[in-house]
Amino acid sequence: MGTITVRPPRAEDRGPLVEVHVKARRSYYEGHLPEAELVEWEEAARAKGYHFDKPGPVWLCAELDGEFAGFALVTPDGELWQLQVDPARWGNGVGLSLHDAAMDALRDLGVTTARLDVFVENRRAIRFYTARGWRETGREETHVRMALDLEDVRST
Repeated sequence: MGTITVRPPRAEDRGPLVEVHVKARRSYYEGHLPEAELVEWEEAARAKGYHFDKPGPVWLCAELDGEFAGFALVTPDGELWQLQVDPARWGNGVGLSLHDAAMDALRDLGVTTARLDVFVENRRAIRFYTARGWRETGREETHVRMALDLEDVRST
């Protein structure tokens, strides 16, 4: 498994964070979105990057054995906006560590019910969230809406 560390982002995380997001996003959208659309998003994400200094959202980064492995982003209104793990690091507990830290961050913000949207074809993510107590609350054409009562579930 290795040693997992969850921490706030640092300036030097911008590049690795974008690359993890690109790889993870491709893992669940490839074959479901046109290749040109995937490439266009990837180029825009690399050009724009991510900024951690905006007030409100909470960013969390994970390292596995000292190497950047994933990130999570939650919003003050209770949304788990992103939880992305480098596909090469799947199965090592990085996602679970990020999930637990993100839920703790939401509790610290006073949130009692967390929410998220997940791509309907991302069955791996849906299984991951369901195993952690999330429940489906609705569906759109391309996404499943889920919720988690934070008072009922505690981090491990």
